Amino acid sequence: MKKGLLILSILLSISLNLSAQRYGKNYPSFDYKHLHFGFALGANTSDFRYQINPDSSFTDSITSIIIKKQPGFNLGIIGSWDIDETVHVRFIPSISFQERYFQYSYINDKGEHRSRDNRLESTYLDFPLMLKLRSKRLNNFAAYALGGFQYSLDLASQKDVDQTLGDPIVKIKQHDWQYQVGGGFDFWLPYFKLGLELKISNGVRNVAIQDNSFFMDPLASLKTKVWWFSITFEG
Repeated sequence: MKKGLLILSILLSISLNLSAQRYGKNYPSFDYKHLHFGFALGANTSDFRYQINPDSSFTDSITSIIIKKQPGFNLGIIGSWDIDETVHVRFIPSISFQERYFQYSYINDKGEHRSRDNRLESTYLDFPLMLKLRSKRLNNFAAYALGGFQYSLDLASQKDVDQTLGDPIVKIKQHDWQYQVGGGFDFWLPYFKLGLELKISNGVRNVAIQDNSFFMDPLASLKTKVWWFSITFEG
């Protein structure tokens, strides 16, 4: 993902700078506005940072825990307050679809090696508040860094599911907080500004619901970790 973003950014930068040399700055009135709105389309890969529970009753039988990253996508609405040319405050309420795959390897009562898995699907309403520090515009190009916090609400949370009624599942809390850092590039086109952005979210809250089930008892902590790639459009 990082390599593809870099190549795309270089190609766009060359194209837009050649255009600027021929035609001048694109969309010059953009710089005179303090409020900008738009939307963001993107993809994500979600993961968990986890800690093992040393007091688990399953510690001796479980040989490995693997959490596999899965792809997802996100859509958001952009609101940007440009305090000046280089300092912007951004609020981007979004909906994101995320997925993780848990695989546990264990030894059963007969001494046989077995595995058990669970697919955790989440639909989040995300509310990030970000500070954007941008370089000054060079023709139709600028680079920027991002930092901020995000609150997320999982609309697909199964926190109230009764584990005794069927196969156990991974249960996580509905509410989460994360800090975010990242960066990207802005490109001015004739009628809007295009952005390419890469960032990472790290959860600060333990979202594991400990109910002593097969999947949850071995885990002392689960904290979210998500990589985001977004294409933004602002007018």
